[in-house]
Amino acid sequence: MTTLNPLALGYAGATVSAAVMLLLGVFGNMGIYLGAVQMMQAWHMFFSLSFVGIVGGMIEAAIISFVFLYAFAFVYNKFVVKKEA
Repeated sequence: MTTLNPLALGYAGATVSAAVMLLLGVFGNMGIYLGAVQMMQAWHMFFSLSFVGIVGGMIEAAIISFVFLYAFAFVYNKFVVKKEA
């Protein structure tokens, strides 16, 4: 069984999360997906439809995604090593 690279998984998740926040901010400013925008504003402290809010939401989403996916890969690798031993 193979192991996961925690840094690679964390970076990939952070990149995708930041891109999704950017798209959500752009679409929200065009009046599309306003329900999703309202949910992101409720869930993220720094996200809003202003330029600073979009950038803040991107940074917040990237950090949260990196931490959770890095931790996930770390724990996954611990289980893989124990199973092989």
